[in-house]
Amino acid sequence: MLPVSVSRFTATSCIGRGLDPTLAALLQRRSGLQRCAFQDIDIDTWVGEVDAVDDEEMEPELRDFNCRNNRLAQLALRQDGFADAVDAAARRWGRGRIGVFLGTSTAGILQTEWAFRHRDPISGHLPADFVYAATHSPYSLTDFIRRKLRLEGPAMSVSSACSSSAKVFASAKRMLDAGLIDAAVVGGVDSLCATTLYGFHSLGLLADGPCRPFSDDRKGISLGEAAAYLLLERMPGSLDGDAVLLLGVGESSDAHHMSSPHPEGLGARMAMEQALSSAGLSHAAIDYINLHGTATLNNDSAEAKAVAGVFGAATPCSSTKGATGHTLGAAGALEAVICALAIQHDLMPAGPEAGQRDTTMDIQYLASNRRQRVSHVLSNSFGFGGSNCSLVFGRST
Repeated sequence: MLPVSVSRFTATSCIGRGLDPTLAALLQRRSGLQRCAFQDIDIDTWVGEVDAVDDEEMEPELRDFNCRNNRLAQLALRQDGFADAVDAAARRWGRGRIGVFLGTSTAGILQTEWAFRHRDPISGHLPADFVYAATHSPYSLTDFIRRKLRLEGPAMSVSSACSSSAKVFASAKRMLDAGLIDAAVVGGVDSLCATTLYGFHSLGLLADGPCRPFSDDRKGISLGEAAAYLLLERMPGSLDGDAVLLLGVGESSDAHHMSSPHPEGLGARMAMEQALSSAGLSHAAIDYINLHGTATLNNDSAEAKAVAGVFGAATPCSSTKGATGHTLGAAGALEAVICALAIQHDLMPAGPEAGQRDTTMDIQYLASNRRQRVSHVLSNSFGFGGSNCSLVFGRST
C-alpha cells in the first residue's frame, strides 16, 4: 500500500498529558497505575486513571455531549498543538476533505450508569437531561470531535473491543485510497466505568496489583483510560527527517471464542502477516514490536506463539500496558503514538519492571529499555471475538 504521513499525534493517559510526559514515563519505565479509587467501585485492583477529567467544562452548544468519555476526549485534544495542526490541514485540504475515524469500546456508558441510578423512583423514567445519542452511543465520540474540530468529511466510530482504535487506521486508509478524503483524524478514547471494571472482574481477568505482561506470575489486566489522536495526510512533496509514516495495516477475524484468543494465535498471526505484506516488508525489517500484551495467561501465551511463528525469537518486543493499563478501545491509538515516539527517539520501551519473564515463550521480550536505530515498528491490538489488527509504522528516511 502507498505510505501515509502521520503529520501530528498526541496522547493522554495515566502516564501523562501529551507527548513530553508520555516519553519521560517510558524512558523512566514509570507506571501510572494506582490502587483503584475510582468513584465507589469496590474491587481490589489497580487502574490507570487520568487526573482531573471531570474538571473539564463543555461549551454551551455542546452540553448534550457532557460525559466523562467526551471530557477526556476534549482534554486530550488540547495537547501538543493537535487541534491547531488539524486546523492547518483543513486550510490545506478543505474541511470536507478531512475524515474523522475514532475507536471506542464503552463510549459514555458511565453516564448511562449515572442515569439509571437516578431514575424517577415512581415512574422509573431516566433523568430528562440524559442524552443517549450524545453520550452512550459509540458515535457520540466521533460526532463530538468532528464538531469540536469543525470538520465536514466522512466520519465513523469503530467499536470492536480492544482493537477499535487500531482498526480506524484501516478505515481511514481505505477512504484515502478511494480518493474520498485527503486527510483523516484517527484515534480512540475510552474511560473508566463500572461496566468494564465489574465486567472484567466477573470474568476473573483483573489483577490484584499492577499488571505484569509476559511475566511468569502474571495474574490479569489492569484497566486504564486514555485518549489519543493522529493526523494522517496524503504524502507531501517533502518530509522532515523525523517524519513518521503509516506503512501497513493487517486485519483478521479468527472468531475462535467470544472472549478468548485462538490458543495458537492464528488470527493474530494472520493480521501481522497481512500488515507486513501491505507494507512490502519482510519480518526481518521490523526493529521493534509493541505487543498487545494484556497480562492474562491465555492472551500473552497465544500472542507469543503468533509472534514467534512470524518473527522467530530475534525481534525485540514488549508490552507498555504495565505503564498505562489496558485502555481497551483507546489502546490501539495510544500504542500507535508510543510507536511513533519509539521511531522519533530511537527507543524500544521495555515497560515497568515486572519480575521474572515467562521463559516458556520463545520471543525476545525486552528486560530493559533499548536505545538504537528504530526504522520500522509493528503494533498489535486484539479484541474480544477474535477481532485483530496490526499496524506497521516507519520513518521517512
